[in-house]
Amino acid sequence: MLSKKQEYLETRIERELAIARQHGTKNKRAALQALKRKKRYEKQLNQIDGTLSTIEFQREALENSHTNTEVLKNMGYAAQAMKKVHENMDLNKIDDLMQDITEQQDVAQEISDAISNRATFGDEFDEDELMAELEELEQEELNKGMRDVRLPSVPSTSLPSRPASTRKRAEDEDEMKKLAAWAS
Repeated sequence: MLSKKQEYLETRIERELAIARQHGTKNKRAALQALKRKKRYEKQLNQIDGTLSTIEFQREALENSHTNTEVLKNMGYAAQAMKKVHENMDLNKIDDLMQDITEQQDVAQEISDAISNRATFGDEFDEDELMAELEELEQEELNKGMRDVRLPSVPSTSLPSRPASTRKRAEDEDEMKKLAAWAS
C-alpha cells in the first residue's frame, strides 16, 4: 500500500512541477500554488520513505532474531550430543592411556637406538692413523701416475723476435690504415 502511495505521490509531484512550468511567468499565482502542492507531496513522500525504512529495518531485525534462535537451538543440541558422547569417558583413564602410550614410544625408541648402533667388538681404530694411511695410498697413486706422463720435447728452432700478439696487432693496424686510405 505504501509503495503504491509512493508511486502516486511521485506522479503528482511531476504533474505539479509541469503545471508550475506551464504557468511560469504568465500566471505566477498558479505557479506558486503548484510548487506549494509539490512541496507538500514531497514531504508526504519523505514520510513514506522513512516509514518504509523503519518497516524494512524491523523485518530484518525479526529475521535476525529468528536466525539467532535457530542457531542457539542447534548449539544446544550439539552441546547435549557432545555431553552424551563424553559421559562414558573418564579423564583419569585418558591420562593413564596417554602415559602408557608415551612409555611404549620411549621403549620402542630405546630398542630402535640399540639396534641401529653398530656393535663394537674390539673393532675400534684410531681415526688419525686411518686417515694418514689413506693419504699415503693416495700419494703413491699420484706418484705412479706421474711416472707414466710423457712431456713434449723442447723446440729446437729459435723463437720469433716479436710476440705473436704484437705482430697480429701491427698487421691489423696496417690493414686499418689501408682501409681508411681506400675509403677517403
